[in-house]
Amino acid sequence: MSMQKTDENRVKIFDTTLRDGEQSPGFSMNHEEKLRMASMLEELGVDIIEAGFPIASQGDFESVRAIAKQASDTVAIAGLCRASTKDIDRAWEALQYAPKARIHTFISTSPVHMKYKLRMEPEAVLEAIHNSVSHAASLTNDVEWSPEDGTRTEPDFLVKSITTAVKAGATTINVPDTVGYLVADEYAELIRMLLNSVPGLDKCTISTHCHNDLGVAVANSLGGVSAGARQIECTINGIGERAGNASLEEVAMALQVRGDRLPYWTNIDSTKLLRASQMLQSITGFSVQPNKAIVGANAFAHESGIHQDGMLKNAQTYEIMTPESVGWTKTNLVLGKHSGRAAFRDKLVQLGYEDIGENAFQDAFVRFKDLADHKKEVTDEDIVALVDDSASDQAASFTLDDLKIHSIVHGVARVDVTVSVEGKAQTVTTEGNGAVDAIFKGIKDVTGLQDQKLDLYQVHAVTGGTDAQAKVTVRLSQEGRTVSGTGADYDTLFASARAYIHALNKLQSSERRVHAHRGGEGEAA
Repeated sequence: MSMQKTDENRVKIFDTTLRDGEQSPGFSMNHEEKLRMASMLEELGVDIIEAGFPIASQGDFESVRAIAKQASDTVAIAGLCRASTKDIDRAWEALQYAPKARIHTFISTSPVHMKYKLRMEPEAVLEAIHNSVSHAASLTNDVEWSPEDGTRTEPDFLVKSITTAVKAGATTINVPDTVGYLVADEYAELIRMLLNSVPGLDKCTISTHCHNDLGVAVANSLGGVSAGARQIECTINGIGERAGNASLEEVAMALQVRGDRLPYWTNIDSTKLLRASQMLQSITGFSVQPNKAIVGANAFAHESGIHQDGMLKNAQTYEIMTPESVGWTKTNLVLGKHSGRAAFRDKLVQLGYEDIGENAFQDAFVRFKDLADHKKEVTDEDIVALVDDSASDQAASFTLDDLKIHSIVHGVARVDVTVSVEGKAQTVTTEGNGAVDAIFKGIKDVTGLQDQKLDLYQVHAVTGGTDAQAKVTVRLSQEGRTVSGTGADYDTLFASARAYIHALNKLQSSERRVHAHRGGEGEAA
């Protein structure tokens, strides 16, 4: 018997990948990457996209404004702001272009935060709640309010704070487990207590925002829904501060698969979950672990003989959902070196790249033809890797033109590296302790960027076989900024060079943006 979908049992998905997720070290995205990710989230069926923290920097403001301008009326665009008129006005300046705009304002309410972070007395905090929510409500009829560190706030004061926000015009009340301390039954009890204690709260949407410090963010979010919450705040792949947030793909599939115990529904198109996950992995350079639920490489793999025997007889013996339901498809590529642009574009559409730009398409096609000349079988995974890699090159300050390995004698490598800097090709010859070291030194010489620390260099094969395409991840840090870059190529050294240049481009981009994410600013969770 299918569940009847009503407004009462609908759960809204509030995605904060671009705000809370991006605050994690190394997860920063440039302007173009944020726009790509926002488009993917809208395609996925997310109800609210928290696009950023507009007052944090000019870059954040411009990204939020651009996302607001490109959004359709199927999704609300939210911006985070502290309990100040200046923050709220700056957020609205960016959000006003969205067909549906939400102001999300917050202030700390726990004793430890009020004493040491805000240095404010409780009465002053209540006044700030009233003033900030009232001002936000004068600008838009969609206002969300959050008590930061809400689950460690004294119950009586939490009730007073939420009552103040509701009276001032908040339409969504978020209850953050900022430090990821509670477990599911506790969190559910808190939601029920608030519904029973706050006048008018039943007319608002109650939202969960659970961190994963104890590994229970998804369980807590579902517990909150069972108690009356109708919005879940989450991120793709569960990225976020410290141990991350509730994972969007996990909460969405839990609600879809377990409708018998959780009779609620979302607007998420589950077949797009894998694509969203892979896009974020490509943009950030952070891969999910193979055993990650829903989107991990082993999520639907069965190696045990007992499991394989059962799967052959009936897939339901060991699978509670089909791989296809979340976007996994069998590799069935029939393209080869003789395939033309039309066939390649058709394949991209099948893989979820309907809106790839013309420059990225042309670059990806040239690289596909080159790959097909060197690799016996080009798989869907290969194409995803090279298309994402091509997209990362667009509007870049530095691009790799050529690489020549002259010799490697007793571990000492001599290489020529040619890099275009703002469109002008420059070549240097360098030596290093191995080819990768020499290549990275050459890139630093050409670009003039010398002070980065290499925190991570990681190589993995996109597919099996000795002719597998390599995907390389490089993580760089400089003056408190951390960025990740990725590169894909059938030659590991070329992939390494592309990854290093990708990271340098992101470091250059982040240097232009003056971040103000200091001292916990922006942590509404």
